[in-house]
Amino acid sequence: MIGVLAALSAALAIAAGAFGAHGASGPQAAEWLRTGGMYQLVHAVAALVVLPLARGPAMLMLIGALIFAGTLYLMALGGPRWLGAITPIGGSALIAAWLWAGWLYWRA
Repeated sequence: MIGVLAALSAALAIAAGAFGAHGASGPQAAEWLRTGGMYQLVHAVAALVVLPLARGPAMLMLIGALIFAGTLYLMALGGPRWLGAITPIGGSALIAAWLWAGWLYWRA
């Protein structure tokens, strides 16, 4: 299931990046879409890479990327700016996932 979610996450990231490049309403929206798409795509691929040894960190990467990128996407599409206060929660989850994965790899 995590692999399916990672693939869907990567597809959404590519769509967000394409929309940011061709359909965003302004430069700030385009930047939010580009940043969210890049982080989401990197972590979708990373989740697939760490999945065989580190299921928990892989899932946390997907959740963190969803929170991080999702809040940026929503703001780019006209959502309230206060969502930007939630974005760091996703970033913190991504950092935690990498630390957790590193710890599991170190133990292996």
